Amino acid sequence: MTVLPIVIAPDARLKTRSQPVTQITPDIHQLMDDMLDTMYAARGIGLSAVQVGVLKRIIVVDTEWRESEDGKPAERKPIRMINPEIIGETEDLNLYTEGCLSFPGQYSEVERPEAVRVRYLDEHGKEQVIEADGLLATCIQHEIDHMNGVVFVDHLSRVKRDVILRKVQKARKMQELPEYPVDLG
Repeated sequence: MTVLPIVIAPDARLKTRSQPVTQITPDIHQLMDDMLDTMYAARGIGLSAVQVGVLKRIIVVDTEWRESEDGKPAERKPIRMINPEIIGETEDLNLYTEGCLSFPGQYSEVERPEAVRVRYLDEHGKEQVIEADGLLATCIQHEIDHMNGVVFVDHLSRVKRDVILRKVQKARKMQELPEYPVDLG
């Protein structure tokens, strides 16, 4: 198990567009495994490669996993996506309270399409299409945004965005960092 440092805002990498994966190599497989280890260790439900400092179009999500209460391994149902793209979305919108591992401890309501259709390559290079709704749709959209240099606070008013950024910067200065490893940029 390898837990990678998570890039914390503000960091220029979070505003940079990620590059497509052109070849699925053992290094890409290892990166996805490490991203899942990192996401679970940080108690997240989604992670984009840029959040661990790799500017590749890769995301991992698992909106169903839960920590076990009896000491046994938690049930996990990870989805690994390479070069995901939204190819359809509903006009109906959902409002979710979103957080982000790159903005530790910060949450705000974000409105996004209720359901999406996403095309991607799986870890074996096979093209897949998934139709997602609810929390899974929100999570996938959030992570795809990361690959495009968009973070969840970009969906908020300027006032709310500035408040969250100030709180994250203050926590960094005060060394009030989350339990998981972070990259202090």
